[in-house]
Amino acid sequence: MKTLTNLLAATALTAAAAAPAMAEKWDMPMAYSASNFHSATGAEFAKCVTTGTGGEIEIVTHPSGSLFKGADIKRAIQTGQAPIGERLLSGHQNENALFGFDSIPFLATSFDDSAKLWEAAKPSIEKVLAEQNLTLLYAVPWPPQGLYFKNEVNSVADMKGIKFRSYNNATSRLAELTGMLPVTIEAAEISQAFATGVAESMVSSGSTGYDRKVWESLNYFYEVDAWLPRNYVMVNSDVWSGVSDANKNVIKACAELAEYAGNWRAKEYTGFTLQGLRDGGMTVGPASEQMTNELKEIGVTMTNEWLEAAGDEGKAIVDAFNASQ
Repeated sequence: MKTLTNLLAATALTAAAAAPAMAEKWDMPMAYSASNFHSATGAEFAKCVTTGTGGEIEIVTHPSGSLFKGADIKRAIQTGQAPIGERLLSGHQNENALFGFDSIPFLATSFDDSAKLWEAAKPSIEKVLAEQNLTLLYAVPWPPQGLYFKNEVNSVADMKGIKFRSYNNATSRLAELTGMLPVTIEAAEISQAFATGVAESMVSSGSTGYDRKVWESLNYFYEVDAWLPRNYVMVNSDVWSGVSDANKNVIKACAELAEYAGNWRAKEYTGFTLQGLRDGGMTVGPASEQMTNELKEIGVTMTNEWLEAAGDEGKAIVDAFNASQ
């Protein structure tokens, strides 16, 4: 696939026609490792903007939570500590239940359904972000989420007492309903947490497990396709209002290309990373029928809880998604 920088002819010409301005450097914090496909997409987006604006806006990415930890990135953008950044919004469901729309268990379990759910939710999410001084540029899904364990698990009863990596409200609640013990762990700390026994399990994509080489500590990955959460690239709205129209057009074009590239990568990366887990020695496959049925029952409970918390606006999102099926 062509990189974003090879698709810049039109935007670069637009930027070249604009009056020269003092160069700005935008530091872009990102929570995941540089090798992760989200970070790779973000790096290409940054190059696209830097090239397309003729260097008037230079975006420098900081992966692996090196500038701000994942949990702190959104706040940093809101307050202007960072002009731009990438964040998993479901990690902020405690601020607004709507942010958890993409982590409702077993509602949207494929890339096609994830796209339909995002289309239904996007206006509401953009509105909430705007109220928080944030402007959305693009969003990219993760591959379907599965369950990682050190030992074989065939039922919810087998999960009791296992230390489970939590990163948002949905994962914490999943741990509670399965009898596991939630432990909050940032993405950059996953490998160390498993190696030291701080955590023994997690729900995540094959991508995360592959990037963090979790086969060094874990042995099983169950393809339960629980949900497809999204990473969102946002810019501080005050900063955005100071950008020239020409450069806004460049950034929007680069964001559109990044979203396309990120979606493509997510799909391609799914099979590649699952094979990578197998090559690392892990057992990869579907969950048992019993565990699948038990997890779906838990999913119904969590869906009802989310709908109650999200109110009419949340219900409207789910209704619009269901109507698109």
